Amino acid sequence: MGNHPIGIFDSGVGGLTVVKQMFKKLPSEEIVYLGDTARVPYGTKSPETIKKYSVENADFLMKFKVKLIVVACNTASSTSLDALREEFNIPIVGVIKPGAEKAVQITRNNRVGIIGTYTTVKSKAYEKEIRHFSRDVEVVSKACPLFVPLVEEGWLKEEVTFDIVKKYLKPLRVKKIDTLILGCTHYPLLKPVISKVMGRHVKIVDSASSVADEVHNILMALGKLSEQKKPAHKFFATDAIEHFVRVGEKFLGTKINRAERADYV
Repeated sequence: MGNHPIGIFDSGVGGLTVVKQMFKKLPSEEIVYLGDTARVPYGTKSPETIKKYSVENADFLMKFKVKLIVVACNTASSTSLDALREEFNIPIVGVIKPGAEKAVQITRNNRVGIIGTYTTVKSKAYEKEIRHFSRDVEVVSKACPLFVPLVEEGWLKEEVTFDIVKKYLKPLRVKKIDTLILGCTHYPLLKPVISKVMGRHVKIVDSASSVADEVHNILMALGKLSEQKKPAHKFFATDAIEHFVRVGEKFLGTKINRAERADYV
C-alpha cells in the first residue's frame, strides 16, 4: 500500500498550496487532487452542508485507493474531520492542528492572530487547537470573506487588494499580534500584501508546510512511504476546468498538464 496515492481535496484551487509543499517534501508520493469548484466557496455555507460535501469529496478520492486523505480546506477541517474519520478507515489530516502548533512555537508575545472564512472563524477551531498547546496565548480572529474571490480572480497586486487587506487586518494590528495564521489555503498567494500591511515584526504561519511534515511522519510511522521515482499526479475539479488550471498553476508554481472533470456533483 506504500505506493498507493495520497488524496487531497479543497473547495477550489487553494489546496494546491498544500500540494506544492507535498511535492517539495514528499517527491516520491503520487497525489490525487480534487477541487470542488462547482460548490466553492465553502466558507459561507452551514457546517451540515460542508460535512456532506466533504464526505462526497472523500468518497471520490477513495476510488483511487488512496492511503491517506488531506483535507486541504480550513473550513472543512474546522467542521468535518470527525465525520470523515467515522466514515473512512484511513488517516485523515486537516490543516488546522499543524498551523496552530507552529504559531504557538514561534510567538514571542503570546498574541496570535487568525484570519479565515466566516465558518472557520466562527467554529473557533484554531483557538481550541492552540489551547491544547498553550493556555497563555491570546487569540484575535478576523473573518476576511473577500480574500478568496480576490485570489480566484488573480488580483494579487492591485491597489484595491491592498486597501481591502489593510481594512480587514486593522483590528489585528491594533491588538499588536506578533504571529498571524493564514487560516485559509487561498491566503498564501496574498502573503506579500499581508506581510506589507502587518509589518516585518509579524511572523506569518502558512499551514501547508506543517501539513506536509505531518503527512510524512504519519506515513513513515505506518511504513507506507512511497518509493516511486516518477509518480503520476492526477488533478480533478467539479466545474470550470480551464479556470481551475489557469489559477491553479499560480498556486503550484508549475504547469498542470491535465485536469479532468469529477462529475459526481
